[in-house]
Amino acid sequence: MEYRLLGGSAGLKIPALILGTATFGGGNDFFRKWGATDVAEATRLISVALEAGLTMVDTSDSYSQGLSEEILGKAIAGRRDKLIVATKVGNRMGSADNMGTSHDRILRCCDDSLKRLGTDYIDLYQLHGFDATVPVEDMLRALAALIRAGKVRHYGVSNFSGWHLMKMLALADQLGVPRPVSHQAYYSLVNREFEWELMPLALDQNVGTLVWSPLAGAKLAGKFGRNKKAEGTRAATDASITVPDEQVFRATDVLEIIARDSGRSIAQVALAWLLARPSVAGVIIGVRNEAQLLDNLKAMEFKLTEDQIKRLDAATDLRPIYPYWHQRSVFLPRNPPPV
Repeated sequence: MEYRLLGGSAGLKIPALILGTATFGGGNDFFRKWGATDVAEATRLISVALEAGLTMVDTSDSYSQGLSEEILGKAIAGRRDKLIVATKVGNRMGSADNMGTSHDRILRCCDDSLKRLGTDYIDLYQLHGFDATVPVEDMLRALAALIRAGKVRHYGVSNFSGWHLMKMLALADQLGVPRPVSHQAYYSLVNREFEWELMPLALDQNVGTLVWSPLAGAKLAGKFGRNKKAEGTRAATDASITVPDEQVFRATDVLEIIARDSGRSIAQVALAWLLARPSVAGVIIGVRNEAQLLDNLKAMEFKLTEDQIKRLDAATDLRPIYPYWHQRSVFLPRNPPPV
């Protein structure tokens, strides 16, 4: 396993692959489409992950309404010290009113997560989304209080836009409180909008990127393609990522060729492409079973050639929206893209 330094000056080294646990629990119809891993299977997955050097797990209080955290807590009992544990706050917990990242809710939800996880500290606590109804200063003060209390080691954000994240970084400096060290964002071969603003921001401000749904909701897992139907798989459900079929097929056409020629699975090739991208500190893999975990882990065994990367880049390139198309045309000499 390769280990990478997460953003900022925190000095937190994480494995390049991270075990996502949204598949733990299957607490309702939606989450069951992701998976319904119970305690016994979760315990086994953690053991396999640790054997491979995958020492970080990611969850959220909202996954199956806390059940994912509960199962994860039982699965890591007795070996908590061997793992980096990340969770999130802010998403809906039950009613539509029970969500957000107000100062008091951050503090209360952190205590609830600690109980469910069976631990007295969280290594990486993440705001699951931007709450425009709360002053950023209030969020920062709550997160700083959790760090002072020893309940949280580091914090990050998820699903923020560029100006959301930049505002938080600037205000953290202004208030003299810790900065966010990471941004958990959606990024895949079939959705590369992350590259337009969030990637340059991550590199400029030294914020590590944690990629969620790297296989586009199972659309790049190998069971869906131009000549493959996704019937009976997650890729065919509303628990996947909505992407026009032709956009997916342009990616899978090339992925299938590279996978065949290199003796790798399609999922491994898609993960390897992400692992080589600028700003990416870790890629979160969500698996239903041990076989999927073992397959995904093999993405660490090889690197794509320069030609293979160019072929995948060309097949999946998207015309940027304004103002990025302008920056990449008229002002390209003064706005070089990350390489």
